[in-house]
Amino acid sequence: MRPDFAIIEVELTPVEDKRAIDGDGTMYNTLSFNGSIPGPLMICHEGDYIELTLKNPAENIFEHNIDFHASTGALGGGGLTHVQPGEQVMLRWKATKAGTYIYHCAPGGSMIPYHVVSGMNGAVMVLPRDGLKDRHGNPLRYDRAYYIGEQDFYVPRDAEGNFLEYEEHADALADVFDVMHTLTPSHVVFNGAAGALTGDNAMTANVGESVLFIHSQANRDSRPHLIGGHGDYVWEEGSFVDPPVEGLETWFIRGGSAGAALYTFRQPGAYVYLSHNLIEAVELGALGIVVVEGEWDHDLMTQVQPPTIMT
Repeated sequence: MRPDFAIIEVELTPVEDKRAIDGDGTMYNTLSFNGSIPGPLMICHEGDYIELTLKNPAENIFEHNIDFHASTGALGGGGLTHVQPGEQVMLRWKATKAGTYIYHCAPGGSMIPYHVVSGMNGAVMVLPRDGLKDRHGNPLRYDRAYYIGEQDFYVPRDAEGNFLEYEEHADALADVFDVMHTLTPSHVVFNGAAGALTGDNAMTANVGESVLFIHSQANRDSRPHLIGGHGDYVWEEGSFVDPPVEGLETWFIRGGSAGAALYTFRQPGAYVYLSHNLIEAVELGALGIVVVEGEWDHDLMTQVQPPTIMT
């Protein structure tokens, strides 16, 4: 058990830019922390302090701030972190509750949902001082951890159904709000773009390793599922104070929250980690790949007979 608290220093810079969000090159005006969607995963222990420096570059056009769901008071720090372009602010808050939590920009009014669905959100993981435990109090350990930030985007289309591209945020605002008001995203992706966790960027593991998946969704509900695997231990609501649920096939991440799932890989191969709203996964982009190396266990699964002509 760690006897003393630590001060975790974090510097975030709001980035206002335009980027491709799918393999077709669809361009979208995004907002992010440090240029990353989702923003960086912050990790500390219960009783530690997060000391944030938020710097809003002079060339930006928007006011920004940050609301930490893990913090206490002042709108999650949002009331104390408003910065205009060219300003910076420093905030320190104590992590009093162990679990996984989101943070997001919340400058006020309609700009709150606009900033969130433009990419300005991330997560904080506050670990218990004595580590993760199962429902019997036994310690749980992980060999790797992956952060999956699920993001919904709302790209306007022209009369023929083609995605529109805008030079600046100011040009896109009215049309993006029209799409937002339908509550129907054009894209639902992991880590900023469709395919961001596939191919050369796929997650990796080895047979026998335990992997902790931290999954956040700042705006909409999600249903993570690992095809070919399970959630051995799942903190569906994000609270590490509560014992994990065991052996889940699919778990539920409420909009505006983050959760965690721990799985020990028992077979090699390519696993698909996705939202089990399969339309959003396959058609809109909410999936990633975990490539696992190791020896196949025929006791767990074997092909008794390969495909042949029926007789």
